[in-house]
Amino acid sequence: CCCLPSDHDEYRPPVWKSYLYQLQQEAPHPRRVTCTPEVDNRPKYYGREYHGMISREEADQLLSQAEGSYLIRESQRQPGTYTLALRFGNQTRNFRLYHDGKHFVGEKRFESIHDLVTDGLITLYIETKAAEYIAKMTINPIYERVGYTTLNQEPTLKKLLPHSHEAPDGPSTRTKFLTSLVRRATLRESDLAPNYEKVHNFKVHTFRGPHWCEYCANFMWGLIAQGVKCADCGLNVHKQCSKVVPNDCQPDLRHVKKVYSCDLTTLVRAHNTKRPMVVDMCIQEIEARGLQSEGLYRISGFSELIEDVKLAFDRDGEKADISSSAYEDINIITGALKLYFRELPIPLITYDAYPRFIDTAKITDPEKRLESLHEALKLLPPAHCEALRYLMAHLKRVTQCEKDNLMSSENLGIVFGPTLMRAPDLDAMTALNDIRYQRLVVEALITNEDVLF
Repeated sequence: CCCLPSDHDEYRPPVWKSYLYQLQQEAPHPRRVTCTPEVDNRPKYYGREYHGMISREEADQLLSQAEGSYLIRESQRQPGTYTLALRFGNQTRNFRLYHDGKHFVGEKRFESIHDLVTDGLITLYIETKAAEYIAKMTINPIYERVGYTTLNQEPTLKKLLPHSHEAPDGPSTRTKFLTSLVRRATLRESDLAPNYEKVHNFKVHTFRGPHWCEYCANFMWGLIAQGVKCADCGLNVHKQCSKVVPNDCQPDLRHVKKVYSCDLTTLVRAHNTKRPMVVDMCIQEIEARGLQSEGLYRISGFSELIEDVKLAFDRDGEKADISSSAYEDINIITGALKLYFRELPIPLITYDAYPRFIDTAKITDPEKRLESLHEALKLLPPAHCEALRYLMAHLKRVTQCEKDNLMSSENLGIVFGPTLMRAPDLDAMTALNDIRYQRLVVEALITNEDVLF
């Protein structure tokens, strides 16, 4: 029998794990210790951080002021060789420094000393704080269990939903469009799975913008060469995770435009748009159909069809068909929009800004709360702030039809609070306690949308 959609979204833990991202944010920043007098014979590729032939003890003294302090000195034991002296963990670390057009102390090569030190501090900090966590990253992968259910369950949906349409070339054509992240759950259990194994062709890769590993769901840290990418199918993983990924490379997947689960700022830069296309297209479609539908955003659509919309965006981008002829139920489109925000690796209200927003919700004086909310919004990256502004203007219009849809700003706050905000830490009790304040934040943003944005 057909199960009716539930009236509320059950809690789902986020797919992407934020712990290592948080650690990168906390890592010490580089502090260049400059040499005031001009040093003779300074190599042209070093700047004022070069102090000439000073001893380890002198370097240690110069760096003792702050974590992240660094300088370059010429070795007294081996003249003509250079050492990067770096303050970390209340002690001075010395690294043999090389230059071949780029700066390096190990495998990674950097355009500037500043970038080398930034990356080094991130790596040292994360490996010091999370060595045990990193060693166990591959134990509980999302690689097997995350996936589109649409293809597997299509025969059932056909019986339930006679209006749904098959892709023109049939289901086998659609498999090529699955993102690298989700191919396993669909293909492995499906009759469409190929009868061969293909080893992934992993190459060291520098990811622009924050990226998460598609095997273990953890953040890929550092400034450059944060992980590896399969040159054939586009799978992005940590170097250590690449050693345990099954031999299931699907070369056709490299043509996929990843939209869901992509960092918001990275997405809008890649597409040169003001806001993510999912946000614009879903909101425009919902408003075109009218905002009178009872329980709008509260009632869930069929999860299989919501995943189908997600697949359409990943496959076709701005050409995705989300019209009423493709998806008659408006709750499928509202569900796809909520899913987009829920699957953002960095939430719409970012981890960095989260504590400020929660503190704001605890202010009882309405005027002071509004003032604090205005300041909190300044902490958001421009792309996040613009998407939030557009969404809040839409939700304000939803509340103006409350007489028909029964969706007040309070009700929308309940739905969107945990969708737009996630506690930065992994403490379940904190996350539970914050739900009330998350609701109040969204409620206040909707109510005061015209003043705040």
